[in-house]
Amino acid sequence: MCGAETGRRILAIVRPFRAVRPRADAAARVAALPYDVFNRQEALAEVRKEPLSFLKIDRAETQFSEDVAPDDSRVYERAGETLREMIRDGVLIRESGDSYYIYELTGAGHTQTGIVACAAVDDYLGNVIKKHENTRADKEADRINHVEACRAQTGPIFLAYRSREAINRAVDRSKGEPPLYDFVAGDGVRHTVWKVKRQSEQDEIRAGFEQVPSVYIADGHHRAAAAVKLALKRRKENPAYSGDEEFNFFLSVLFPHDQLRILPYNRVVRDLGGYSEEEFLRALTGAFEVKELGSAACQPREKATFGLYLGGVWYELRAGEGIRFSDPVEGLAVSLLQSHVLAPLLKITDVRTDRRIDFVGGIRGLPELERRTRTDMKLAFSLYPTSLQELFDVADAGQLMPPKSTWFEPKLRSGLFIHEI
Repeated sequence: MCGAETGRRILAIVRPFRAVRPRADAAARVAALPYDVFNRQEALAEVRKEPLSFLKIDRAETQFSEDVAPDDSRVYERAGETLREMIRDGVLIRESGDSYYIYELTGAGHTQTGIVACAAVDDYLGNVIKKHENTRADKEADRINHVEACRAQTGPIFLAYRSREAINRAVDRSKGEPPLYDFVAGDGVRHTVWKVKRQSEQDEIRAGFEQVPSVYIADGHHRAAAAVKLALKRRKENPAYSGDEEFNFFLSVLFPHDQLRILPYNRVVRDLGGYSEEEFLRALTGAFEVKELGSAACQPREKATFGLYLGGVWYELRAGEGIRFSDPVEGLAVSLLQSHVLAPLLKITDVRTDRRIDFVGGIRGLPELERRTRTDMKLAFSLYPTSLQELFDVADAGQLMPPKSTWFEPKLRSGLFIHEI
């Protein structure tokens, strides 16, 4: 099977794959941000602006009128048909053999370089690939239906691992070759891709990951869970499976931990839950030291501090020692805010379903929080970002983070690599 051999320490299996990918001259046009960062109207606008955008596959409802639901069977069928049309038309090409790829993203003074490969379903099942978020059945079902219709995985799972020098050296040598792609997307992020051509470097990468005891899902929990459930379904349908079939692996980009950047995932709330502004500020003083800052926007610089924007005024909230915890989950900034402000004061107990709260990725900055309070929201909280070490600690402890705990930036593009199963 595709796990570790009997009696062998269980380590990561990361293998090359036969990619479907855009022609070099079409890559910048095909590449799209992940399907789940857009609502339907935004996705439609993107596809109208760029007819080759991979969103017409990842969000195939953009090819239908609004009365057709995103989970209509016709939508998934159209996704598969469009993918195969783009292959027939030569916009997407199928590689002749298996390879790893190097994928580098550069933006806002930050660069991170990952390896595009396939991770093993058995590593997910055996907890070599560790999780930190719950998933929703409806979102899993959506991706399962999409993959089945496309007969391919179209969006990579973003994985992190503790950096290893041997892998880094192989990556650096591969970057000495001319790139397959090198373009700057509309948001200013530069995307550069190299193919790992030499067998010696492919062997080094594979061997390097065989020394990695844990890999962590940074982003893409639903895509990963969907890939695993589909693999289990295929295994049941094919009881003589060998473990080497493509459905036993899922498309991933793996990054060393010391190159990743997590931004805050801020919160905005529609009302004060019955409090006046003065009453709410007084209620906070039970757990926090509250300092008024006036118009000076507050981006927290240390753990257990928060910015609050209310009534056109910024405040700094500093958690008292009595509510600071060493537990991997309870000590997170998002947990402190949830346990001591959102739930007890604002009566927001389930952030997944309560429509009074919304989430703002840190890439949008503090001006976006101010804008939201002037339009559709009453107050905003700026948070200190979750660290990658905190993510590792939670996953290693077998625990789960609250929803919307991390915002990784820059975002991987979909459509640059496709894994047929």
